[in-house]
Amino acid sequence: MKKSRTGLAILFIAFLVVGFVVLVIAVSILSDDKEASTWAGILDSGNKIGVITLEGTLTSSDEILKQIKKFRKKSSVKAILLRVNSPGGTVAPAQEIYREIVKTRKKKPVVVSMETVAASAAYYIASTADTIVCSQGTITGSIGVIMVLPDIHKVIEKIGVDVNIIKAGKYKDIGSGVKPLSGEERNILDNFAAEVHEQFISDVARGREGKIDKDKLREIADGRFFTGEKAKEMGLVDTIGNFYDAVKIAAELGKITTEPELVYPRKKWDNALDLFMESSIAAINRVAERSRVLQAPSVQ
Repeated sequence: MKKSRTGLAILFIAFLVVGFVVLVIAVSILSDDKEASTWAGILDSGNKIGVITLEGTLTSSDEILKQIKKFRKKSSVKAILLRVNSPGGTVAPAQEIYREIVKTRKKKPVVVSMETVAASAAYYIASTADTIVCSQGTITGSIGVIMVLPDIHKVIEKIGVDVNIIKAGKYKDIGSGVKPLSGEERNILDNFAAEVHEQFISDVARGREGKIDKDKLREIADGRFFTGEKAKEMGLVDTIGNFYDAVKIAAELGKITTEPELVYPRKKWDNALDLFMESSIAAINRVAERSRVLQAPSVQ
């Protein structure tokens, strides 16, 4: 009877410990902006690489910025790996992500792994990483600016439709397409594109400082794209390799001496039960792993 009560007491204590661990991990997972708690940090190993995916045409930076910031604040994440597969996108989101990577590199290394394509705005972002890894056939570069403005005024005239434009500001309807561009309007748009292009070149030169000469960069910053092999020859990227080669480099830069654990931005659970089950399993696995590590050899 006494042994039975002792066993129940041990089991009860074990459940309390697991419950506490689950609670701590759940709180740390749900907190996007704050560093994980002390207890969660104890359970968290320091061999993690945060993996962020940038895929498709870039039109917004919100989610990527949030992910970079979270991994930057998490002490167990020693390096960040940005997996890029994008033909580019709009200017402002690329500039926002570029700036966030600059801030992040002051605290931990950032490595870029290029997949099929990482061109234009996607290359803009990649250029500020500590190391850029790509395949020989990756499509990259395309340092340039493009504005595509439809010109439909002839079609409108042909079908006999009148368009009334009411505006306040001489150039407010510039590029609307319902009337031909004047020479003055074209000059305004040309200057605007040139200004953005210069920002692009300057930021790439800053990110790749010491790896490519700015004059050489300016020569090839005419919108051309290159294979990964050619980009490496010119200094646009650092090394040829695949995703796991980039993981190895990130681990070395992050001073991770054990097998690195790849962590991804948390998913949005469908309900509280999914969160509880996943957190419980993770907690039990971590406690079991620490028990094996801390268990001293016994002599029979």
